[in-house]
Amino acid sequence: MPDGAVSGRDSRRRSIVASAAGLLGAGLLPESELAHAASPPVLSAPTVAPDPQSGRKAMIGKIAIEEHFVTADAKAYLPALGVTTEVQRHIDDGLTDVERYRLPEMDRNGVQMQVVSLTADGVQLEPDRSKAIDVAKRANDELAEKFLKRHPSRFACLAAVALQDPKAAADELERAVRQLGFKGVLANGFSNLGDLNTAEYYDDPKFLPFWERVAALDVPFYLHPRGPLDSQRAIYAGHPELLGPAWAFGVETGTHALRLITSGLFDRFPSLRLVIGHLGEGLVPMMWRAQNRFDYAPFGKVLKKPLAQYLKDHFYISTSGNFHTPTLLNVIAEMGVDRVLFAVDYPYERSDQAASWFDNCPIGEEARQKIGRLNAITLFKLQGLAP
Repeated sequence: MPDGAVSGRDSRRRSIVASAAGLLGAGLLPESELAHAASPPVLSAPTVAPDPQSGRKAMIGKIAIEEHFVTADAKAYLPALGVTTEVQRHIDDGLTDVERYRLPEMDRNGVQMQVVSLTADGVQLEPDRSKAIDVAKRANDELAEKFLKRHPSRFACLAAVALQDPKAAADELERAVRQLGFKGVLANGFSNLGDLNTAEYYDDPKFLPFWERVAALDVPFYLHPRGPLDSQRAIYAGHPELLGPAWAFGVETGTHALRLITSGLFDRFPSLRLVIGHLGEGLVPMMWRAQNRFDYAPFGKVLKKPLAQYLKDHFYISTSGNFHTPTLLNVIAEMGVDRVLFAVDYPYERSDQAASWFDNCPIGEEARQKIGRLNAITLFKLQGLAP
């Protein structure tokens, strides 16, 4: 093995051990786990089941909360990913299927339930208000019929809403929650309105009636990424590899979340709960610096709490598509274990990679159960699932 590979592996191990030591000091990691922080722990029998193919021990009963599907209408809104033909075929099959690929993959990896939502860019990309409303409604009806009605013990659903019309979005969310049994709402970033070069972010006062309805329904809002407007991509010129999930998604979503915080939205609606994925879209390690500079230059904005406190009080963070142990440990240390939830980002990410990583993370078994299952039951009010 090349020396560089050994050095990189040792560096990663030291990083994991250092993060684990920090969690031990905070009381989030049992002392017995620290010695094994650089290697997978052996899980106790009540929480594991052997995979019949790989023999790997896995936590059973996981709930994955950022999993996707697509309707025939919404295929037109799928962004180009730049992946190989084989990978794209896997994604396309996964987005439209339930029984042939999705459920068996869940079973193989100890995933009891997926929380499913319409994939990016979804109705947010549709600039025509009336069409966006129609596409969202039909997507929710299909999601309810294809997933929830046929497999009520395996799927929960998040509503698609056309925020091109905030009142219509609020009404559709209420219909989805009260009539279809959905557990929350997901928007794929900002919404286009009128044309594809117009972006509306949800800190705008026009969206207050929508947020009021979200708070009244007492359901979580998942802020999912999308890429920036074509007219705002100069920094990515010549570097398409940085667009999408590699980098631009996180920058766009993290900034959107900060806009919501600094707008005073959570002072107005203190019960609002939002979810962001990918272990926080880069926000968590940057909050101290954001606060420090905000203190110097708030530009007239007055908030009741520090920026990081809004993140801790109003946001939950999922592991979707970011299976990196030091980052997870940092998020737990900053946010608290009750604010972190397991997710795969199916079918864009591999369930076996996500599950293998999570099942073997050097965290205590109580933390694993909370992140892998219990926090989702609480947040999404998944009645009928035993804690």
